[in-house]
Amino acid sequence: MTANDIFETNLDHNPANYAALSPISFIARTAHTYPDRCSVIHGSKRFTWKETFARTRRLACALQKRDLKPGQTVAIMGSNTPEMYEAAFGVPMAGLVLNTINVRLDAANIAFCLNHGEAEVLITDREFSEPVKQALAKIGRDILVIDIMDSEFKGEGETLGSISYENFLSEGDPEFEWALPADEWQAISLNYTSGTTGDPKGVVYHHRGAYLNAMSNIVGWNMGHHPVYLWTLPMFHCNGWCFPWSIAAVGGTNVCLRQVNAGTIFAAIGDYGVTHFCGAPIVLNFVINATADERRNFEHQVNVMTAAAPPPASTLQRMQEQGFNVTHVYGLTETYGPAVICAWHPEWDELTVEQQTVNKGRQGVKYHALEDLTVMDPETMTPVPADGETMGEVMFKGNIVMKGYLKNAKTTRESLEGGWFHSGDLGVIESDGYIKLKDRSKDVIISGGENISSIEVEDTLHKHPSVMFAAVVAKPDNKWGEAPCAFVELLPNSGDITEQDIINFCRDNMAHFKCPRHVIFGPVPKTSTGKIQKFKLREQIME
Repeated sequence: MTANDIFETNLDHNPANYAALSPISFIARTAHTYPDRCSVIHGSKRFTWKETFARTRRLACALQKRDLKPGQTVAIMGSNTPEMYEAAFGVPMAGLVLNTINVRLDAANIAFCLNHGEAEVLITDREFSEPVKQALAKIGRDILVIDIMDSEFKGEGETLGSISYENFLSEGDPEFEWALPADEWQAISLNYTSGTTGDPKGVVYHHRGAYLNAMSNIVGWNMGHHPVYLWTLPMFHCNGWCFPWSIAAVGGTNVCLRQVNAGTIFAAIGDYGVTHFCGAPIVLNFVINATADERRNFEHQVNVMTAAAPPPASTLQRMQEQGFNVTHVYGLTETYGPAVICAWHPEWDELTVEQQTVNKGRQGVKYHALEDLTVMDPETMTPVPADGETMGEVMFKGNIVMKGYLKNAKTTRESLEGGWFHSGDLGVIESDGYIKLKDRSKDVIISGGENISSIEVEDTLHKHPSVMFAAVVAKPDNKWGEAPCAFVELLPNSGDITEQDIINFCRDNMAHFKCPRHVIFGPVPKTSTGKIQKFKLREQIME
């Protein structure tokens, strides 16, 4: 008998020493410990943790009464409202899989998600009744439709289902005896990628990964108990980066925000003492470009977590100067949202604001729950040197990597080949081990044999005092093969800024071969999560 055998014999796990990890367990603890603390604020509505827990149990019970089988899908099409928050707990409490649908999708894509995920129930907000109605006509089958009748929605909208959300909850028992999943590998949610090329891919999360990433959010961001969290990040995006579960774990207050703009953000900070919010760089731009009428005075520090494309250095600097403490994270739908964080060193506080901004602009190091992170040559699967220059593909490994793509074995196998998740993002490893993104592999511009990072050009463009948003893509060029083409959205009242003004500014601030040769002014198309839709810019170039 080996030493290992000694420790394994008759020491199997049982209910006394083992429970599956699931983030739905957080709400039970908080409702028991802090029953009367405010859980959710939405307009005139206020809920305590005791009430939110009861409502999630009602939802779970009502779903089970409809004879849904374990593992079936419940879809929800909603804004950041209490109903969205409750679904993050109530649906998995019933042993079902939650599919939060991007509210910006058209009817064809909504129908694809409903059919591909085999949703048996759709909870939908009246605001999105037009595309949802068209989608329901396309799916060719009947599903249970439940209408969210949010009093904060002031527009027109049609009810599509046979029952309202509140009436559906009334069918459920607030004392419903839910259970943790028998297996933590069981699916908890289904999230579809943006589908910019072909059909969206269905990314499957498990209970274990959701639990661990929710905890990593708390530890990595150094969140204490009872934060006041503002929902600027869509809850449909990667399950709100797992923050519905994080906020429940620390007994925080969720401030729901149906419409995200500078005015509503500052109003929430002033009215409710918001301490934390997340968002793409577009949200940061709302803040730094707020008008005097939109701003509100506040004395406390507000912590901001940002991801998506790397925020321009100028944006990070202006946020810091205006009293917001920005933490930069990075991840993908396939990694439960953020899985990399620019962990801050106290000694960096002594650096100049400009130097701090350079450090904050990097993506950073692995999340606490991520097993491994590196940058590799995708052909040889060997790590690149930590020289800050040699580019490779960013790769992830561990518990917060997705189960895989639903009904897509080939793409799942390819994306997890070699025991690593292949992100498709290009980056470098700097001398201190922090990674920095350089581009998406498809966005690198190859001009005259030289690789040009579109991110680097965009960062320079954002330093121009009149530029609000900028995006750079490759444009075919008879001499160079490809050349950078910049799409620029100017700040209001910027005056007469010309194409040559922008080009000259770039030539003064970066290597000439990297500078855009063409500049197109106008609104830069973005997704609902703030990602610039470069495929639309490429289409525009080719028209």
